Amino acid sequence: ASSEAGTIRIITNKPDPSGFSAAYGVEGNTLSGGGAGYLVEGYVNLPLSENAAIRLVGWDRHDAGFIDNVRAQRTFQSTLVAPRTPITTDNAASVKDDYNEADTYGARAALRIDLNDSWTLTPSVMAQKQTTDGNFGYDRSLGKFKVAHGYPEDADDQWVQAALTVEGKIGNFDVVYAGSYMDRNVDLNSDYADYSYWYDVAYLADGAFFSDYFTNNAGEPIDFSQYIQATDKYEKQSHELRFSTPQDQRVRAIAGLFYQRQTHNIEQNYLINGLADATAVTGRPNTIWLTKQDRLDEDYAVFGELYVDLTETLTATFGGRLFKAENSLEGFFGFSQGFSNSGTSGEALCDEKFGDGKDTGAPGADLPDFQGAPCKNLDDKVDDTGFIPKVSLAWKLDESSLLYLTYSEGFRPGGINRRGTVPPYKPDFLKTYELGLKTSSADDRVRVNGAVFRQQWDNFQYSILGLNGLPEVTNAADAEIYGLEMDVSWAVGGGLGISAGMALLDTQTTNPYCANLGPDGSAVNADPCPFLDNGTPSTEPPAAPKGTELPVSPDFKANVTARYQFKVGALDAHVQGAAVYVGERGSDLRLFENEKVGNLPSYTLVDFTAGVGNDDWTLELIISNAFDELAEFSRFAECPEARCGDQTYSIVAPPRSIGVKFSQEF
Repeated sequence: ASSEAGTIRIITNKPDPSGFSAAYGVEGNTLSGGGAGYLVEGYVNLPLSENAAIRLVGWDRHDAGFIDNVRAQRTFQSTLVAPRTPITTDNAASVKDDYNEADTYGARAALRIDLNDSWTLTPSVMAQKQTTDGNFGYDRSLGKFKVAHGYPEDADDQWVQAALTVEGKIGNFDVVYAGSYMDRNVDLNSDYADYSYWYDVAYLADGAFFSDYFTNNAGEPIDFSQYIQATDKYEKQSHELRFSTPQDQRVRAIAGLFYQRQTHNIEQNYLINGLADATAVTGRPNTIWLTKQDRLDEDYAVFGELYVDLTETLTATFGGRLFKAENSLEGFFGFSQGFSNSGTSGEALCDEKFGDGKDTGAPGADLPDFQGAPCKNLDDKVDDTGFIPKVSLAWKLDESSLLYLTYSEGFRPGGINRRGTVPPYKPDFLKTYELGLKTSSADDRVRVNGAVFRQQWDNFQYSILGLNGLPEVTNAADAEIYGLEMDVSWAVGGGLGISAGMALLDTQTTNPYCANLGPDGSAVNADPCPFLDNGTPSTEPPAAPKGTELPVSPDFKANVTARYQFKVGALDAHVQGAAVYVGERGSDLRLFENEKVGNLPSYTLVDFTAGVGNDDWTLELIISNAFDELAEFSRFAECPEARCGDQTYSIVAPPRSIGVKFSQEF
């Protein structure tokens, strides 16, 4: 499914006709300096006959908030110049402690029917609804776990997925069909006032007045803080048919077909309350910018792997995937014709791109609207075809050791940017060379696995905040990644078990990255960069010179878990500790932006669990982030870092959580 470096599969427990079983769990927890949460979950497995069973699962979870929305006032800079009337905002009505809460509930049902000894059907359906309030990043300019937002921030994300798996045999061949369909709807409200404020600061620094662009119908100044109302509707279906030859033969093979179709209906209204009708997008009151688009992605593939036992201890694998990927995007993006800073977007493109040449005056007057947007000013498509191979040798050194050498390639399709004036982004490829060893010793009580690898990442895709703060996907440069990975698990004895893992990474770009595109819209990798964004000749240094480390990629990360099981009277007991360490890493590939936002510091997260129980029930004490570490996963600004970089947000791990969970099995 266009996966560059592997795919994570979550495989749920299947219905079991052999007997009844059920379980439930109830947990309550509280966050240090935050609110209280809970989790209720359970399942039941019901045999319907000797050949059929149904499994029902349900969950209801409340994640407590820990970020406070604090009161703050903000005065727009350009209104401070006499004789203008100052505009000051105040978020007093939105102040709230423990602002970022989430509620999630859902259910899954699966039916298993063994038609005979060879064929099994497993239909299933799963649905979930999640509602969130607040912002999950805190404003670093205000201090730990604080934001100061005045507009609604919430999301409603609900989806349902139906799937069918058919397993059987045709002669000696194993056959598997897996198909699924998903429908998902997301409604989102976001505060976007930082954009308005920092662009106002930038305009004043240039001697202009950002406030001149925004008035009401009477021509009077207004609070031009922005907020976003967005709706995303997704549909996705996938189908895979796979054939396998008998696995006990010296020569074995797997081959199959894959098809996937994804649609995404996008609507984003960037709003300013009280905005003059002449400035708003036609038919959209208060909307300064509108994105209303339909995206379609289709993937086709033929794949296969051939396994050949060259000797009793040496196996060769030859695999490949022949693919075709298509991406199209159509719809509307941009400002109204009446907005004096509209540039080459929005209604200004209606007649230019899709009109009949007979302009009747009003933008798009001779064109039909597009799902409530003034017109369609974007309609583009890209497709990619190719072949990615895999070759591997596995040498069984003895009954407990395996050495392997693998070369493989991964592929990610290109696509159309939502801002139609930005060129499409091209596909990128990842070539991986890996040498690994898997071992088992001491009667399988000690397992050690390790691998060294080199990856070559060609033309890799990178997302940035472009003009007007809208995300753009570009092809950055090429990169090399050298790495070492190891993991060990040790059953020490006497009820003690230890597992650990680590990774060393050395990442760097192999050519410079110029964030600016050439006059023909193509990516430019040179030092110095020959062009500015508008195609003007330049001698500026690259945004990321050759040898730049890749962002969010630490040089070192590791984890360790120790679990001790013992008896307390007639009860089974356990204590467990787990720690994860992630080293310092950059937040952005581009040097200027990374300096503005700053590196992500290293962190160590430690969790503890202790419990008692028997075969039927368990009572556990759970402490997550026991030492209340401030672990930053990412940083971002609401608009391009050159404008908003002085006000950045951090996405972090929740503070220390202490919880108690009771679970019971039947």
